Amino acid sequence: MIAIVKYNAGNITSVQNALERLGYSSIVTDDPKLIQQAEKVIFPGVGEASSAMQYLRKKGLDKVIKNLTQPVLGICLGQQLLCRFSEEGNTECLGVFDSTVKKFVPKLKVPHMGWNTLETQNSELYKGILSDENFYFVHSYYAEVCADTSAICDYILPFSASMQKNNFYATQFHPEKSSQAGEKLLSNFLQL
Repeated sequence: MIAIVKYNAGNITSVQNALERLGYSSIVTDDPKLIQQAEKVIFPGVGEASSAMQYLRKKGLDKVIKNLTQPVLGICLGQQLLCRFSEEGNTECLGVFDSTVKKFVPKLKVPHMGWNTLETQNSELYKGILSDENFYFVHSYYAEVCADTSAICDYILPFSASMQKNNFYATQFHPEKSSQAGEKLLSNFLQL
């Protein structure tokens, strides 16, 4: 079973649709027991960090998520919430990744929206993906580069395009909206 974490953040339907295109069914849930029993957990999100963390704490999902032992994939806000702290609403996050999430200083257009390539693709998620592939981003906050960074994107400054630590994987970009490269990445995650 693949569980998609339900919390007050958008983008769940497009993730579920991408999984269906790959031939996988999933459930959308905020039930801690179902999330703990899942073979894989996807933690997507488009939204605001402090209200998202409030919801996770209210449901007890903050403790559940960071203690999962099966493969977990955070997407966009999901990656940011797996970090230690976010400047968005001065929010204490889950602390899986030792990184701070900061707001882009607008030298270029913010939010960062559109297609970009990645550097240093150092994760099994990128198996079979060419180094010049583009991925789709839309975000105003970014996770700083740290020891857990598995790929870097450069927009205004280098930031963590993806992260990995033990069974936790995360992408700032949206694999479910990133065409064939994104579907390949999701497929790699689902085959872990």
